[in-house]
Amino acid sequence: MTVNGAAVDTDYGPVQVQISLRGSQIISATAIAYPQESRRDQEINSYAIPVLQQDTVTKQSAQVDTVSGATYTSDGYRQSLQSALDAAHQAGAR
Repeated sequence: MTVNGAAVDTDYGPVQVQISLRGSQIISATAIAYPQESRRDQEINSYAIPVLQQDTVTKQSAQVDTVSGATYTSDGYRQSLQSALDAAHQAGAR
């Protein structure tokens, strides 16, 4: 099952996460939208997004750590991830 989380607005732009699950296990997490307008956004998110995605699969929850220097992206990522997990849970309960 693949589920998109809500797009979460941050001070630097929206962040949206898509997760793929096998049963209740998160097998992948992908940031499908994140700030990348400026050179600084690209620099920060080029290292922050892979860390957040890996942390999601490792921890199997939205309790991922904030990446240093990428607080807004990390916060938006967590919120979008939680909404994706909630949507997956609701879809599984049907």
